[in-house]
Amino acid sequence: MIRSSIQSRLRLFGHQHQHQFSRRSIALTPPLIVICSSLSIIMTSSSTAAAVKSDQLLPPAAKKVEHVMEKFGDVRVDNYYWLRDDSRSSSEVLSYLQQENAYVDSVMSGTKPFEEQVFAEIKGRIKQDDITAPRRKGPYYYYCRTLEGKEYEQHCRRSIFDHQSPRSVHDVMPAGPDDPPEHVMLDENVNSQGHEFYHIGAFEVSPNHELAAYAEDTKGDEIYTVHVINADTKIPVGSPLTGVTSAIEWAGNDYLVYITLDEIHRADKVWLHKLGTDQSTDTCLYHEKDDKFSLDLHASESEHYLFVVSDSKLTRFVLYIDVSKPEDGAKVLTPRVDGVDTSVTHRGNHFIIQRRTDELFNSELVACPVNNISDTTVLIPHRESVKIWDTRVFADHLVVYERQNCLPKITTFHLPPVDEPLVSLKGGQTVDFIDPVYTVDPEESEFSSSILRFSYSSLKTPHSVYDYDMNTGTSVLKKIDTILGGFDTSNYVTERKYATASDGIQIPMSVVYRKDLVKLDGSDPLYLYGYGSYEVSIDPTFKASRLSLLDRGLIFAIAHIRGGGEMGRQWYENGKFLKKKNTFTDFITCAEYLIEQKYCSKEKLCIEGRSAGGLLIGSVLNMRPDLFKAAVAGVPFVDVLTTMLDPSIPLTTEEWEEWGDPREEEFYFYMKSYSPVDNVKPQDYPHILVTAGLHDPRVMYSEPAKFVAKLRELKTDDNLLLFKCELGAGHFSKSGRFERLQEDAFKYTFLMKVLNMTSPDLGSGGSQK
Repeated sequence: MIRSSIQSRLRLFGHQHQHQFSRRSIALTPPLIVICSSLSIIMTSSSTAAAVKSDQLLPPAAKKVEHVMEKFGDVRVDNYYWLRDDSRSSSEVLSYLQQENAYVDSVMSGTKPFEEQVFAEIKGRIKQDDITAPRRKGPYYYYCRTLEGKEYEQHCRRSIFDHQSPRSVHDVMPAGPDDPPEHVMLDENVNSQGHEFYHIGAFEVSPNHELAAYAEDTKGDEIYTVHVINADTKIPVGSPLTGVTSAIEWAGNDYLVYITLDEIHRADKVWLHKLGTDQSTDTCLYHEKDDKFSLDLHASESEHYLFVVSDSKLTRFVLYIDVSKPEDGAKVLTPRVDGVDTSVTHRGNHFIIQRRTDELFNSELVACPVNNISDTTVLIPHRESVKIWDTRVFADHLVVYERQNCLPKITTFHLPPVDEPLVSLKGGQTVDFIDPVYTVDPEESEFSSSILRFSYSSLKTPHSVYDYDMNTGTSVLKKIDTILGGFDTSNYVTERKYATASDGIQIPMSVVYRKDLVKLDGSDPLYLYGYGSYEVSIDPTFKASRLSLLDRGLIFAIAHIRGGGEMGRQWYENGKFLKKKNTFTDFITCAEYLIEQKYCSKEKLCIEGRSAGGLLIGSVLNMRPDLFKAAVAGVPFVDVLTTMLDPSIPLTTEEWEEWGDPREEEFYFYMKSYSPVDNVKPQDYPHILVTAGLHDPRVMYSEPAKFVAKLRELKTDDNLLLFKCELGAGHFSKSGRFERLQEDAFKYTFLMKVLNMTSPDLGSGGSQK
């Protein structure tokens, strides 16, 4: 598999993807404090408190302790710097966070019945007892199962009677009473007991199918422990590997390769572990010493090689490990060249390389012999309008995932016999899709097969898994998520719209609404989502919980703004460094377009962004607070300048190539001009909900805490400002599937509260105009 150049440890949005820091467990935090403490909290002024009912707590106001910072003759005063505590153990900080949570509970107490109604709707749409589309591999079908009322998955497999038979798009896992029984290799519901947070970051079965290795995080800090078990008996094999990332791969049946972190949470070392030996004796295969680079690891589809990837935001190079001789170490495959980004996979006598340079900004695809890696042949040349974002290789086929006009596409090619030179591609067959806006993602497929597996969804089409026969061009739907509660896709409309920026650039948007409830006369409420960083594409995917908004007459839209990857590499380049403000002005342009075209009005426009998308929300709130009714900033990266000046904070050194290095004067003043914390000022702001995770290693909880504290100090309105900090979670919030749905219900309730849509008679399917 060739992966995109996006690092695995970004300040991501947590939108649909997957998926590092505190040493402190929530079990050690003090009990919830409901009554505000005079020791560390000063109550807000009467003007702000006037918005709060007499039976509610007053909003906490963090104490002010002057902290002066100076750079390039510029003096900044941060009165809330004291909120940062790297150990997450300060009783004063925890007291403040707990009082913020108590205030949230107090303000939202009146809408708790409505929130529970929404949660019941969302939960009621889920087929709780279900399995994923079984994946055939060797003598087994592998899949995950969810159980009625349980938060977590079971990792299962079932034997195949005749696993030598050719794979077909019509394969169905036998599950009758006379068929081989299901075997549960790992039950996360059992392992999660006693943990407030639980996440499996990787589950890898050995090549001989006898062992399984899984990476476990029980705090949300993205520091994993790897366990190896016998896949049949579940008996542990050896001692766990501790303090590692979720990047683990088998090198044969006797070795594991894994990655560890340095003191700033950067993935910097690759190790070889022989089963049955102590972790202290493991061999370091590669150490990345440049603090702008971090490491990742993946296996070729052929399973003959492991690839160690070292990448920054601008440069990516690859080393390879021969699985049959892992003791020989990691060898350079594509050398490090500044500005050159490479990803690699393998088939037969050739490596296949996806390569991007400044000139080849949307990537080309080349091949080289395994025994002569400098002898490259171009298979797919660079194209200015088509971006290659992933490649998968099979024994007889090559699959290229591309992007064009803000839409993903899949093209398959026939390959020559494996022992012949790979100098050209045959075919070029494109898979057809039906929705005007949609999402396509690769799924794991069998290398020896001609069957490609991929997933598909749109804003009105639930997540679907297809098997596609690359010889015949036939697609077969293997599984579509069941949506209970009378869901009918024909009730919804999806659209692609474009807003024109001040420089003439067309900004794409994806829109969905329920056609029998929306009038499109300016009276409808609209919920606009944005991200716009790291070349990440926020494609229009289905989310069942979103139906609780759509079925109440809300319109949902995604602004595909510059800084993301939806329109190719240059789209990203034009929204980073000294062009970062394009991200914010693009979003404002989209909002203004939706109002002009009567999708909504200012009084009905709500916005959301998470993580780096929270930077977007914080910036546009400072720039155009008059444009929005309400905003949700999830785990927002809002203290940009202070964070990027501190190389001791996780991710900072790696991200100088994303935001710029503020130790340089030009970047310092540019970043200061948009950093949300630095630009809060006395003015009216809309209703705002801010969230954080105490153990978040990507965006420290203190960033949103400082943002809220400064807003409380300076804003001149009486609108709601809520700060909800999960004390037992990290960047991606709570880990249980129902816990996450409860968070959706809370967020939706906040939005509908400020839109005056929480009347008990406004159930799902009704709308208040």
